[in-house]
Amino acid sequence: MTTDATTALAAERPLGELELVARFDGAMLTGVTVSHQGRVFVNFPKWGDDVKFTVAEVRDGRHSAYPDQATNDTDPDDLAGTLMSVQSVVVDPADRLWILDTGRPLFEPTEYGGPKLVCVDLETDQVTRTILFPQDVALRTSYLNDVRFDLRRGDEGMAFITDSSDQGPNGIVVVDLASGESWRRLHDHSSTKCQGPATFVPVVEGRPLMEAEYGQANPLVMMGCDGIAIGADGERLFYCALASRRLYSVATDALADRSLDDEAVEATLLAEGDKGGAGDGLESDAEGYVYATNYEHNAVLRRARGGAWETVVHDPRLLWPDTLSLATDGYLYVTANQLHRQADYQQGQDLRRKPYALFRIRIDAEPVLLGRRH
Repeated sequence: MTTDATTALAAERPLGELELVARFDGAMLTGVTVSHQGRVFVNFPKWGDDVKFTVAEVRDGRHSAYPDQATNDTDPDDLAGTLMSVQSVVVDPADRLWILDTGRPLFEPTEYGGPKLVCVDLETDQVTRTILFPQDVALRTSYLNDVRFDLRRGDEGMAFITDSSDQGPNGIVVVDLASGESWRRLHDHSSTKCQGPATFVPVVEGRPLMEAEYGQANPLVMMGCDGIAIGADGERLFYCALASRRLYSVATDALADRSLDDEAVEATLLAEGDKGGAGDGLESDAEGYVYATNYEHNAVLRRARGGAWETVVHDPRLLWPDTLSLATDGYLYVTANQLHRQADYQQGQDLRRKPYALFRIRIDAEPVLLGRRH
């Protein structure tokens, strides 16, 4: 009689309960957000897949263009009025959907009118506001990645956006929602940059992601300021580079005060230490926890105010957990999109296996809603 000796060997143990929300058999997704009424929205950046619409609403496991197909059909003669390539969707404390358009399909240089922040009224499903970024804010090389809001600031609130470009300066963009004015902070600062291929070797699925074609460093290890989360009291903004294991925070008062010079803003910066591995997305809750995806370990972690990290969920299905969104129903939503398996990062071979997935985890926490309006 023969036996399989491997059956007795130990293997990785999943932790936490991951619930499948939706599968995606077409283009890969990045962002997710959930309205206060439970409506779920996702987005599909134009990185080379056949993207029929770059923003969608998910209902009963299926998704369709949002707010409509016409808005999703890029018009070269009306870049400001149509969507180009969306990286992030976020519902703000007033239960409005904001769409962050990179303006960079296939990572082409930006043109004025492409990079923008678009507001949709979820009661009417109509676009009510479009904020365009001047070219000294959204640079030709900028890749506007994710956004958080504090509606208590100024007349109508402020937004904070990460610029994760792998081709130019990184930083944080601040937007006055009342005037539409925007400005850069921590421009090209070391805290917003990747750690660099000489000091950072991410290991995903047991393989170092270092080599690319033609002897170049893998583009993944060159991406800067990506994940973003605002503290429970709104006093600090947390951020991290995609190609880094480090977490930083900066005073939101300093970011918002245009009278301060760069040195005064940088003086408020704190190095928050190692975040337990390399990751992409950040989120926060009303109790002061900061959550981080961990693409090296197929996990989502969280950090208490004292700085200690713990695992929320670890599951082999979390192949590149990307964006986090904490909903008012107490669920933490997370996308898993196999980003690292794309051909650009695998010496020309597309190793992705559909479907991509949207999951959620019950954590019974409340989101940070600064200036929530009823």
